[in-house]
Amino acid sequence: MPLSDEPPHRASSRARYTSSDAENYTAPVALRDLRKELPLRVLSAGDFEHWQRYGYVVVREAIPAAAARALLDFAWEFQGMDADRPQTWYPERRFLSKLFRQLHVYGFVEAYHHQLIWDSRQAQRVYDAFVDVWDCEELWVTLDRLNLNPPNVGSRSRSLIAPTETGFDIELHWDVDTTAEVPPQRVQGIIALTATGPDDGGFQCSPELFRRFEEWKAGQPADRDPIRPAVDRAEFPVVRPELAPGDLLIWNGFLAHGVAPNLSERSVRSVQYLSMMPALEADEELRRSRVESWRTLSTPRWNKTLVGDTERPEAVRYGSAELTPLGRRLLGLDSWAGAAAGPGAEAAQ
Repeated sequence: MPLSDEPPHRASSRARYTSSDAENYTAPVALRDLRKELPLRVLSAGDFEHWQRYGYVVVREAIPAAAARALLDFAWEFQGMDADRPQTWYPERRFLSKLFRQLHVYGFVEAYHHQLIWDSRQAQRVYDAFVDVWDCEELWVTLDRLNLNPPNVGSRSRSLIAPTETGFDIELHWDVDTTAEVPPQRVQGIIALTATGPDDGGFQCSPELFRRFEEWKAGQPADRDPIRPAVDRAEFPVVRPELAPGDLLIWNGFLAHGVAPNLSERSVRSVQYLSMMPALEADEELRRSRVESWRTLSTPRWNKTLVGDTERPEAVRYGSAELTPLGRRLLGLDSWAGAAAGPGAEAAQ
């Protein structure tokens, strides 16, 4: 039975966000033009202005640095790799497909439901930051994974992935179709588990292109690539925001971004992918799928690049994570209807 009388794929929020895929949303107004109705919880007025002007914002110490360190240690352990022994970073593996090889090269860690991962998801400061950017309290958290990217050499060399001239480019791309008649709204996020140096790779973006997107688009051909920007990087510089362990970076799907290769000798870059979207509680099939994935530690089905660990999957290694009242709502186990979601509400329960 649906959890509300709302039509399918409609979030129970004053902003009336809708979605057909739980990733891209339609809204009465684009996030970059949104006028706040809820008071800011974590972001300052300057932070929010930066978010709308340049397409990203950094929330310092969204989780404690010690929690970020614990997640980093887990990423090493989950993959059977030793941080102090670089020879373990490049295991010889047989890949089931090109996708599996690409995920290995890019450093994805196929764990989705460990307690430490959920501890970040249900952190009040993390949740409050996403409330700020969506201006919506009724959110679901994405069931995503970690990344641990050693220097891109050997079995992790990016040269193993054949380059393409169009479509997705790991170094610079959009998360949405920027040629769509109705611009989709999407929000992504990462929590840094390591501090990264200039050669360590990591998140990079083009904030000036975001700021001047309409101006730039007006001069582009009608058949331009919808997800790969062809831009002059001298005019639209690519920058790398500085992150410390525990910092949360949130970006708009219209921000051209990517992951620079790790060109260092021994440094490792690691993050947790974590975002929140308006909850789609009326979509009972989606809600049940999310809850079952948490309960059984099965691979989430919302993204075809989530493939699970083929050698030692989570389900045979760990138990279900314990959820707080906030975590239960962010998963979809409990409804947001009647929930007290204001700042500090979690501590009051």
